Amino acid sequence: MEAIYKLKATEIDKNLISAIKKLFGQNEITITITSDFDETTYLAMKPANEKHLLEGIAQEPFISFTDAEFKKHANDLLRKIK
Repeated sequence: MEAIYKLKATEIDKNLISAIKKLFGQNEITITITSDFDETTYLAMKPANEKHLLEGIAQEPFISFTDAEFKKHANDLLRKIK
């Protein structure tokens, strides 16, 4: 059995521990704790990486449209998949 709990560290309390105990009973369990992080923020910590990222973003094609154009395009796409 596997259970994934995604929460803030400040939300860990005795109720969570009780819920885990109730769910797994006497079974042996493994608890692994990871922290989500934004890869872009991590990579941008080094100036050379940040420069490379910004240059890559600048090379991306840029498309601009109005709110009405977006809604029309979205509706057209939705009609195609129905």
